[in-house]
Amino acid sequence: MLKILDRYILKKFLTTYVFVVLLFIGVLTVIDFTEKNDQFLRYKPSFGQIIFDYYLNFIPYWANLLSPIMVFIATVFVNSQLATRTEIVAILSSGVSFFRFMRPYIIGSTMIGLLILGLVNYVIPNANKTRIAFEVKYTKKPFNYDKRNVHFRLNKELYAYLESYNNTNNQGYLFTLERIRGTRLVEKLKAESIVWVPETKKWRLEKIQKRIFIGPKKGVYFSGSMDTTLNLLPKDFENQYMLYETFTTPELNRYIEEMTLRGSENIAPYIIEGYLRITFPFAIVILTMIGVILSSKKSREGPGFQVALGFLLAFIYIVLFLFSRSLASTGNFDPLLATWMPNILFSIIGVILYKTIPK
Repeated sequence: MLKILDRYILKKFLTTYVFVVLLFIGVLTVIDFTEKNDQFLRYKPSFGQIIFDYYLNFIPYWANLLSPIMVFIATVFVNSQLATRTEIVAILSSGVSFFRFMRPYIIGSTMIGLLILGLVNYVIPNANKTRIAFEVKYTKKPFNYDKRNVHFRLNKELYAYLESYNNTNNQGYLFTLERIRGTRLVEKLKAESIVWVPETKKWRLEKIQKRIFIGPKKGVYFSGSMDTTLNLLPKDFENQYMLYETFTTPELNRYIEEMTLRGSENIAPYIIEGYLRITFPFAIVILTMIGVILSSKKSREGPGFQVALGFLLAFIYIVLFLFSRSLASTGNFDPLLATWMPNILFSIIGVILYKTIPK
């Protein structure tokens, strides 16, 4: 049951957090609009599209991304004010332990963390679908699929190859489909072109040559065209810009499984995204605890100095976060360890700081 002290601190902490997030989101929105205004004038999206498709989905995205830092700054700001007014000294002098004093901050950061956990795994990815589609259409150059000699693993036995693909008319050229069992090539199909048929949602193969190497139907067969379904869709050749941010967690896990089956070499960003969605709520709690510890002592320089210190540590966390994500993306470092590295290091810092404060 929450005591008067808990309600007092929790209310100040949560309201300050909301205020800080709204303040920073407002600044970011103005900066983003200034940067993208030229593209808006060039591609002419409607006012409703800019507001409802883009900025209405832009706000939750950045609110989530900034939450660990914003909660840290809010903690330092609120707690430094309590320290300046000697309220913390009075609380601890009344027999309240320092850990007990931290309870409302733990409750508040846990509430925020659980909210972020739900948003980042389900709500924000759906919002990102609309936001990123808007960005691709109105702020990016038209996308052309320019990869050549592309290989796909469609299932345990089927392997596909395309020399090139035109994403404007959904047509590929010099297509090959091979069925391999164990180490033996069972069938090999070649087609001069492969075209997506939207009405049937199938691929149409043109000028086909099929060779069967094993069994009673062994031989070479020719045909003009055929329609077939493949574990391959036109979306696989579309713009992949920030695609991993548009998947809910179940969709992300299915996509990783599918890309792993195909032997894709570019799944690291998707694996990292999945890990980061779990680390964010923990980061919020960890940074809150560090913020409480750092700002609990009354400073001669006043709360401004402690808030500035909070900004400095927040900046260090951002740099470490970006570095660990880049490190994980290279493929030379375990993604799980890399994404958790900022939280692990700051947890160690928090434990050391907690042991140094007078109880």
